[in-house]
Amino acid sequence: MNWDAIANRDLWLNLGIIAVVALLSYLVLKTALRIIANRLRAMANGARGRFASIAAEMLDRTSQVLLLALSLLLALKFAELPEGWESAMSHGWFIALAFQIALWLDIAVRLWMESLTRDGKARNPVTTTIIGIMLRIVVWTMMLLSILGNMGVDITAMVASLGVGGIAIALAVQTLLSDIFASLSIGIDKPFEIGDFVVFGDVAGNIEHIGLKTTRIRSLSGEQVVCSNADLLRQTLHNYKRMNTRRIVFKFGVTYDTPSEKVREIPRLMKRIVDSLDNANFDRAHFLAFDDSQLTFEVVYIMQVSDYNQYMDAQQEINLQLLDGIREMGVQFAFPTRSVEFIGGSFPEVSVAGVPQEKTAANQPDDGITAGSPPTT
Repeated sequence: MNWDAIANRDLWLNLGIIAVVALLSYLVLKTALRIIANRLRAMANGARGRFASIAAEMLDRTSQVLLLALSLLLALKFAELPEGWESAMSHGWFIALAFQIALWLDIAVRLWMESLTRDGKARNPVTTTIIGIMLRIVVWTMMLLSILGNMGVDITAMVASLGVGGIAIALAVQTLLSDIFASLSIGIDKPFEIGDFVVFGDVAGNIEHIGLKTTRIRSLSGEQVVCSNADLLRQTLHNYKRMNTRRIVFKFGVTYDTPSEKVREIPRLMKRIVDSLDNANFDRAHFLAFDDSQLTFEVVYIMQVSDYNQYMDAQQEINLQLLDGIREMGVQFAFPTRSVEFIGGSFPEVSVAGVPQEKTAANQPDDGITAGSPPTT
C-alpha cells in the first residue's frame, strides 16, 4: 500500500472539495427542482393544466441516484484529474443525462395514459396501452442508441439489422399486425366505443370489448359475436347510440271509393295526430300514388329522441289515433281485393264432391234457394 499517496494533503483536500461541492450541488439541484415543480403545480388550474400537472409529476419523480451522480460529476470539475478521467467524465455526464431524460419521458407517457382514464370518457384501453408501450419502446431505444453512439460504438449495422429483423417479423405476423393496427385505428378514430349499439351485415348488438385482435359484440338474441378488427373496419357499420333523431316514414292506404274531399282531409288528420305527441315533429303527409287496391298515403315525422322504445310507443299511438280518425270520417282502409267480370254465356255447373249442385240442392230442405237455379257469387 502506498502510504505516501494516502498521506498526501493535496489528495485529501481535493476529496474534501469534491464532497462539499457535490453535496451543495445536490441540495441546490433538489431545491431548484422542488421550486419548479411547485410553480408548475400552481399553474395546473389554467388552460394548460394537464401539461403543467404532468411536468410537475415528472420533476417530483426525478431519480435521486442520477441527481447525486450529476452533482458528483459537477464537483469533479473543481479538482485536478488525470487526462484519462476527462474523457470518462464526459461520457458519464452524457449517460447520466440520457438516463434521466429517458426516465422523465417514460414517466410522462405513463402519466398521459393515466390522465386518459380520469375524465370518465369511454376509450379503447387496448389502443391506449399499445400506444403507451410503443412510445416507451421508442424512448428507451433512442436512449440506448444515443449512449452507444457517444461511447464510440458503430450503431449503423445495429440499426440496419433491427430494420431487416422488423421486416421479417412483420411478414410473418402480417394478419396479427393488420388486426393490431385496426385496433389502433378504432381507438384513434373512434367509429364506436364500448357500450355502443351497432348494426353491420346480419349482426346487431352492443359492443362489449375491443381487444388487440378482435371486437366482441353481445347480440340481441343473447350470444356473443366475435369479429376480427380488420374485418369489422371493412364493413359499413351503423352506430345507433350516436343517433340524435330518428326520421320515420310509413305508408297506409284507403279504398278507391273514398271521396276526394275526404282524401284531402287525411293529410290534415295526420298532422293533428303527430302534433299531439311529445318528442315528435310532423314533417309531411301526402297522397302518394294510385296503387293496386288502394289510394296510398305517405307520412314522414321526426322523433327527437333516439330511444327505440319511445319511437315504438309514438308509432303505436299514431296508428291507434289514425284508426279512430279514419272510422270517424267514414273511410275504410284498403286491403287486397280482386274483381272478376263474367261477360256472356252461362255460369258453369258447380259440383260439390262430384255431385252436381242441382241434385244436392234438391235433396236439401228449402233454405230459400230454388233447386235448379243458377248459383250466385
